[in-house]
Amino acid sequence: MALVIPEILEESCATRQALERMAAKWRVLLIYALLAGPQRHSDLRRTVQGITQKVLTETLRGMELDGLVERRVLKETAPQHVEYALTTLGKTMQEPLAAICAWAIENGAAGRPGSRS
Repeated sequence: MALVIPEILEESCATRQALERMAAKWRVLLIYALLAGPQRHSDLRRTVQGITQKVLTETLRGMELDGLVERRVLKETAPQHVEYALTTLGKTMQEPLAAICAWAIENGAAGRPGSRS
C-alpha cells in the first residue's frame, strides 16, 4: 500500500494536523480503552495505567472538542455521574489501531535499541 499524503510537511495539511492530534500518548490509549464501550472517568483512570486525573480530564476534553468522544451525564445531582463514549468518528479509529497493534506484534523488537534491523 503506497502512502499518498500530499503536503504532510506543511503546517496547514489536514493529515499532519490529524497526526499531531493523535500523536498525543494518551489519546490513542483512551480510544483503545473506549472501544470496549462507554466508561466512567474513574474506570478509565484505572484502565489506562499511569495517567493522572488532571491529564485524563484535559485529554478527554480535547477529544470531545475534536469530536472523538462524547460526554454523557447520567446523574445531574451531586455526586454527578458522567461517562465517556466514542462518537461515530472516534469508532473509525478501530481499524487503524488494529493495524498498528498487528504491526507492533509482528515487529516487536524491530525498533528497540540494540535490535538488528
